[in-house]
Amino acid sequence: MCLAVPGKIVSIEEADPTFRTGRVNFGGIVKAVNLSYVREAKVGDYVVVHVGFALSIVDEAEAHRVFDYLRAMGELTELETAT
Repeated sequence: MCLAVPGKIVSIEEADPTFRTGRVNFGGIVKAVNLSYVREAKVGDYVVVHVGFALSIVDEAEAHRVFDYLRAMGELTELETAT
């Protein structure tokens, strides 16, 4: 199943504003993510990510809630094995 997963932005590469990217922490797993759709996002913000693109900024409590639900449903296996 393909899901959007919340994660915390830990760094942002600003070299190319058109293809803005960052490193996002998904519960201990850090991945490169395209941040072009969330130009206002900053380090420390939580974003919902689908297929490598951050789609929106979410509140920290909501991000933790969704991540806990996904973990309980066993839907994070693909993310955890993709490191």
